[in-house]
Amino acid sequence: MPTLVAFETITDLYQNLTQKYENSPKTAFAFKPSPNDEYKTVTWDTVKEDVNALASYLIDFGIEKDDRVAILSENRYEWAIVDLAIQTVGAINVSLYTTLPPKQCEFILKDSEAKLFFVSTGIQLKKSVEVFDNCPDLKHVVAFDKPKVQKYMDQKYVSLFESIRKTGAKTFPDNEEKIKKRSLETSPEDISTLIYTSGTTGNPKGAMLTHRNIVSNVKSAHDAISIGETDRCLSFLPLCHSFERTGGYYAMMAGGAEIYYAESVDTVAKNMLEVHPTIVISVPRLFEKIYNLVMNNVKEGSAIQQSIFEWALDIGKRYWHGERGLVSIQKKIADKLVFDKLKQRTGGNIRFFVSGGAALPADIGAFFMSAGLNILEGYGLTETSPVMCCNRYGEEKMGTVGKVINGVTVGIQRLEDSKIIAHLSGEDYPSDLTSEEGEILNRGPNTMKGYWKNEEATKEMIDDDGWLHTGDVGKFENGRLKITDRIKHMIVNAGGKNIYPGPIEDMFKTSQWIDQLVVVGEKRSYMAALIVPNFEALEKYAKDYDIKYSDIEGLLQHESIQNLYNKEIRSFSKELASHEKLRDFRLIANEFTVETGELTPTLKVKRRIIEDKYGHLIEDIFE
Repeated sequence: MPTLVAFETITDLYQNLTQKYENSPKTAFAFKPSPNDEYKTVTWDTVKEDVNALASYLIDFGIEKDDRVAILSENRYEWAIVDLAIQTVGAINVSLYTTLPPKQCEFILKDSEAKLFFVSTGIQLKKSVEVFDNCPDLKHVVAFDKPKVQKYMDQKYVSLFESIRKTGAKTFPDNEEKIKKRSLETSPEDISTLIYTSGTTGNPKGAMLTHRNIVSNVKSAHDAISIGETDRCLSFLPLCHSFERTGGYYAMMAGGAEIYYAESVDTVAKNMLEVHPTIVISVPRLFEKIYNLVMNNVKEGSAIQQSIFEWALDIGKRYWHGERGLVSIQKKIADKLVFDKLKQRTGGNIRFFVSGGAALPADIGAFFMSAGLNILEGYGLTETSPVMCCNRYGEEKMGTVGKVINGVTVGIQRLEDSKIIAHLSGEDYPSDLTSEEGEILNRGPNTMKGYWKNEEATKEMIDDDGWLHTGDVGKFENGRLKITDRIKHMIVNAGGKNIYPGPIEDMFKTSQWIDQLVVVGEKRSYMAALIVPNFEALEKYAKDYDIKYSDIEGLLQHESIQNLYNKEIRSFSKELASHEKLRDFRLIANEFTVETGELTPTLKVKRRIIEDKYGHLIEDIFE
């Protein structure tokens, strides 16, 4: 589906949209001023006024073309306004995750040489005050919210957002021509943003994404997925990540969709009921949680209820795979008895979900498809702006990340001899290409310009032929890309066998007793796992079987619980090859989270962190 307006830069996109919707009641963004409020909608005319005010402030502050301006904030309306103002004056957006500790914020601010720092809450303002004196290029901090601790506002270098917005609005008439000139000078080759990768070792690297990188990706996404003026997106993945930035922000704008901001990641379920979105962009963790919640509720139901659910799931699956006739009538009954309730819990208006950031377990994807909640899984990296492949609506193939998008070429390089053994471009379809396994490569206008001030790292990632090396392993199956795992995640056991933990871990995500699982066994004679239980299901089990315990650690060590997980591990391991089977495990009393450092901001597992943190348990397994 073509974009709503023509554009070659993000600046073009914003300006052409404001022109199209001038004097229109069309909603651009919506947010909750406070938790108990209803959503407040913002028109494009208001967006234009706010962006103009911020752009004027940036000009008066002395922000020049290509200067870096940093943002440390959750997803909210102010984030978008600041970003659009940065793009309008030709500066570069430096995005920081709100979960970063002060030292990592300091590194990014110093590395990017950011002059101005926008922060959201008092928590984030505190970080900025802690690091300000150590960042020689940083001149000022602007806080979106007034902090509860007055001493932060007493700093001469701190201002409130509303204050600078009002100041900018007053000076805009004087700066209007300068702003217009700056916006016209912005070219597709200019850097739009620096997105710092959240590496598990060493310092993060700033991926330089140009306007051309992002715009090409937005247009290709629209070729593959329908996004229009009647759509409404619920935004909750971090905007400082390229997946949400391109897919849940710029691509939505380009289709004229409304963007509603969730209050937080924890309130997504509640906000879906309030917003009634048609599109939700998420990572697999959301779908895993919904799936496990549904399946646990089913298991608690009567035998008749369980039987009806299984029948409905079978009918849904047959309908998804193209059966019609009697199945069409049965599907309507299945919807009324089972699936409509699930759809209502997602707001009732979902056209499709988009999943990315990590592999979606095929069984969980198939469950949603059978329920009539389509999931379009895609694949890409921050460094590819990010989309390389995606499943199209009505052509979903679970277990794959779909077809290569237009303008992009994806290659497979054999690991043994570095020979490129297969490649497909978005324009090569229809194709039934099937290949052997190797490293996935990318080439196209979506490939980043490089890493900021890091030529060595750039050369390691992008070779002389322009191929970007993803570090992921995969293959083509009938023209669709299938991801195996990360090269660096590969486990080599004591016998020299190569084992990819990702597919094994995905299989266990359908267990009602397991919330999170990490496979371990590097240079060991067998595979094992660290398991975070589904605590809600486990506590109910303990109550049903009258298991006495004083705390969670005590419950996990109980013989009945150990036997329960031993049985579950052995049951699932029947599907695995001999060298992949899990022979032992340890239960962990704490969930892996972003805050405690085991997950990235997009909820991917940091294996090395977990292996270090729980090294004593791993040694205990293999002792």
